Amino acid sequence: MNGPHSSPVSSSDPIASPVDVSRRWFVRDCGVALGAIALRDLLLSGDSARATAADSDAPKSARRDPLAPRAPHSPPKAKRVVFLFMAGAPSHLELFDYKPELARLDGSLPPAELLEGYRAAFINPNSRLLGPRFKFARHGQCGAEISELLPHLASIVDDLTIVKGMTTDAFNHAPAQILMNTGSQQFGRPSFGAWTTYGLGSETRDLPAFVVLNSGTKGPSGGNANWGSGFLPTVYQGVPFRTAGDPVLALSNPPGVDERSQRTTLDAINRLNDLRRDVTGDPEIATRINAFEMAYRMQVSVPELMDVRNEPQHILDLYGAEPGKASFANNCLLARRLLERGVRFVQLFHEAWDQHGNLRKDLAKNCKDTDQACAALVKDLKQRGLLEDTLVIWGGEFGRTPMVQGGGDDGRDHHPNAFTMWLAGGGLKPGLTLGRSDDLGFNVVEDRVHVHDLHATLLHLLGFDHTRLTFRSQGRDFRLTDVHGTIVQKMLA
Repeated sequence: MNGPHSSPVSSSDPIASPVDVSRRWFVRDCGVALGAIALRDLLLSGDSARATAADSDAPKSARRDPLAPRAPHSPPKAKRVVFLFMAGAPSHLELFDYKPELARLDGSLPPAELLEGYRAAFINPNSRLLGPRFKFARHGQCGAEISELLPHLASIVDDLTIVKGMTTDAFNHAPAQILMNTGSQQFGRPSFGAWTTYGLGSETRDLPAFVVLNSGTKGPSGGNANWGSGFLPTVYQGVPFRTAGDPVLALSNPPGVDERSQRTTLDAINRLNDLRRDVTGDPEIATRINAFEMAYRMQVSVPELMDVRNEPQHILDLYGAEPGKASFANNCLLARRLLERGVRFVQLFHEAWDQHGNLRKDLAKNCKDTDQACAALVKDLKQRGLLEDTLVIWGGEFGRTPMVQGGGDDGRDHHPNAFTMWLAGGGLKPGLTLGRSDDLGFNVVEDRVHVHDLHATLLHLLGFDHTRLTFRSQGRDFRLTDVHGTIVQKMLA
């Protein structure tokens, strides 16, 4: 058998003609080279898409550091994001969208024409209507209607943009969560956080660009796909931090490894990775180098970050945070600390909002666990001058049905046709309530905002044309909004 550097004509094969040998040699020895050329073109097309997204050629240092800060398409209104994701889907009918007519019709059947073509997740759609279970009142100069369950949020309504016309395509948790976070119901697409760090890079070298914090009874139904990088290089994916015990596993050196030996080892590994990257152009090698260096720096930065005992007592009281205790309140305080240290995107998941039953009791508990800290985060960012260029987003994956679920008249099913989200910060119009659902809170009838429209608007505030922030994968250009999305001009300041 010929070796890799043998002659194309082999005298060891007496029955092969020179023409046969040449063809065999070409397929065997040149195939790899052709594959390398194709791979190089694919990698360059990815680099080209990234450069196009930023409307400028990245300097060599940026190509070697995939998280180097990048300029977007236009001057941004916001340069960082915190997404407070209420996984499980809060009931808009108990929190933001008061319906007197639904209260009046409590216990009656919904109009037959309303249910034409409607598909519920678990209940028979022709179930009795359930009126709102909590009181509402108007607050602030804007007069926004807020539930009695959210007294802290009610105190900052003039800083909020409340969107009552949200709608989505999915009515089960995992696909709806993935759609809200990636623009698609299918696994494998990059998350909003990954697109943001891909487009803007990071402003910190000591912490990940995209950090994920979990609280509640469990993690989100969509799992890691909610903060994954999909087909983008994995350097852009979210990094989960634990809020109890060591924030990141294996953060400390094992016994016998001191800082000097660790640094020497990393330098040697990085040189080898650099050589290999120059040969192959594989972007995952840059991810690996970045991960090694980030882990090294995080050994110092993360313990200091997570130690909230250094915060003044009035700030701990503002959030309701308790040092050393894992809670949504602590996560909100950590989010502020991450943002002010240059982290580009922070996402908090609180999985506790799926009230098919025990609506009154569980919804009251969820609001008690989250309301104070959500309002505190907005107040704290504002008093530090960070809110004006930070996007704060609050919401779940869909709403809840006006129809009852459960024999005890104390639950609501999944509902994609209408729900509410609120936002605050960079470039948004404060004190605005946008959109309206019908008298039963069933369908949006004014200023409908689809998930794709929300994504297009958020990317616009970050300085991106959502149709041009793309990445080529499997032969076509992908974007967060796919082939959809319209900027909601009424949301903009």
